[in-house]
Amino acid sequence: MSMEAQFAQLLQGKGRIAPPPELARSAHVTDYEAYYEAVMADPAAYWGRVAREEVHWFRPFDRVVEGDGPDARWFLGGQTNICYNAVDRHADDERRNKAALIWLSEDGRERVFTYAMLRRQVARLAGGLQQLGVGKGDRVIIYMPLTPEGIMAMLACARIGAIHSVVYAGLGAGALRQRIEDAGAKVVLCADAGYRRGRRIDLKAIVDEAVEGNPQVEHVVVHRRATPALELQEGETDFAELLTRGSADTPCEVMDSEDWLFILYTSGSTGKPKGAAYTHGGYMVGTTHLWRIACDIRENDIYWCTSDIGWIVGHSIMVYGPLVNGSTILVREGAPDYPHPGIVWEIVERYQVNKLYTAPTAVRMFMRMGEEHPRRYDLSSLKLMVCAGEPLNPEAQLWAYEHIMQRRGPVLDNWWQTETAAPTIGTLPCMDVKPGRAGRPFPGIRAEVLDSDGKPVAPGKGGLLCLRGAWPHMFRTIWGDRSRYEAYWQTVPGVYTSGDVATVDEEGYIAVLGRADDVLNVAGHRIGTADVESALVSHPAVGEAAVIGKPDPVKGEAIKAFVILRRGYEPSEQLAQALIGHVRHQLGAIAAPAEIAFVASLPKTRSGKIMRRVLKAQELGLDPGDLTTIEE
Repeated sequence: MSMEAQFAQLLQGKGRIAPPPELARSAHVTDYEAYYEAVMADPAAYWGRVAREEVHWFRPFDRVVEGDGPDARWFLGGQTNICYNAVDRHADDERRNKAALIWLSEDGRERVFTYAMLRRQVARLAGGLQQLGVGKGDRVIIYMPLTPEGIMAMLACARIGAIHSVVYAGLGAGALRQRIEDAGAKVVLCADAGYRRGRRIDLKAIVDEAVEGNPQVEHVVVHRRATPALELQEGETDFAELLTRGSADTPCEVMDSEDWLFILYTSGSTGKPKGAAYTHGGYMVGTTHLWRIACDIRENDIYWCTSDIGWIVGHSIMVYGPLVNGSTILVREGAPDYPHPGIVWEIVERYQVNKLYTAPTAVRMFMRMGEEHPRRYDLSSLKLMVCAGEPLNPEAQLWAYEHIMQRRGPVLDNWWQTETAAPTIGTLPCMDVKPGRAGRPFPGIRAEVLDSDGKPVAPGKGGLLCLRGAWPHMFRTIWGDRSRYEAYWQTVPGVYTSGDVATVDEEGYIAVLGRADDVLNVAGHRIGTADVESALVSHPAVGEAAVIGKPDPVKGEAIKAFVILRRGYEPSEQLAQALIGHVRHQLGAIAAPAEIAFVASLPKTRSGKIMRRVLKAQELGLDPGDLTTIEE
């Protein structure tokens, strides 16, 4: 069979791509079936072994787990500190002079911190925060761009037992105020500005508005980056000056495993944002381990995650998971297509990046910009690429395999959520890739696709993606709203319901179709938005697409598609009809859009997820709900 014919089959979901033999033989997990079966025979024993072998405890735990589901508690009696595990233990051993963090700016500046250097800065900042009266259990808001100072702020809070809540730098004043008030924060750490696409983005004015009239906020600490330096107001402290107040010998607070580590707010379609909260012990154990096996991380790898500290990906697999593993992380402030479309690949070549973790939205953007950009650079250092954040359509996955990985290594899909905190379903490096399917449950995770009565659906049928039992790194409450937390286990009683719709095939590979409220119902047929969007993107004229359902008096819902064209194509009625015909050919008449709208952009969250509910609200003249995370 020709390569073209093989790719045609893969695009139709009828094929698979085997991992490179060397990777399959040497991966941390070499046989998924055997490994998963052994783990699930006794998950508590598995997590206990991981916890004992992979992280440091000041006091060993007495019990691995107590309770189940929303009431589970992990590593009881154990005492630890995630900052000690992420920084100090490496600074005290042979990794002392290893690069922990490589930071890049859009204009090409570089800052490198070894583990010893990082500990010194984190300890000094932690000591400075203590000088402001911050202690164990106090909440600290971090409103900073992707800089070393933002990462240090997270680690410094964890060091002294303060509970950090990172808010994506660029969310508006209303969103920031809401999070400050809900968390009950006494200190806000911020920067005066961020930089993106060559523009300075004023952050301090947003903070000023957000804290105005809030008596709970006792201090605002400002990292002044711009020249001339911003003049500080009463109650504000300079970040650099705060560092001088703290001691480089500030110790790590001894934390119980169940002590709170951080709160991270995630938006829903209705109501106020939810403050998902996590603990030191369980979060550290689960994220550290699952990230390592998901990316097959090795001691000398250069690892680049293109997310931001404002999202769960930034917490779990940009900062904490990699640093606890003693890895070298590369981070970059700025846009992935600025100052030129090949900047990502230029960086991969220059720093010899081995593992790249990014989002499907980024892959589709790379695809839209053209294959000539990755082809211009030597990407042979890349061993694998992993995507997460939303469904990865087969067209984008195969394009990345062909033009970024150049068939040397796999493009792997992961599914997880803010609430699950780490890769949950995915394709491990030893597994065959099945384009359009995220993969199978990760070790320690029991995932099922269920109907509304809680019964497993037949292979190929759509249902609710659910998780049984508990896992150590899961969120442990919604801050200040326990009932909202428990609701996750009430749609299907006793089972965590993700809110996503999925299918599972005969081999157990799961395809995530999208959010339950993104599933279309056309004449009684349930159609995933991801299926229609994937079919559209498979047309050579389409760069990105989003679809919604509109009320239809006959069908119940009719499909409307919003399409961004690739360079070289112009909107026309003829092209619109061609796209409708293309989807009809790919998926059948029932899935063909009734309308096509050509647009210049799509509403997305700042983490790159398409906000279909915003498109639907605009189309129907409805309230779009919480817009605090929308990209401007």
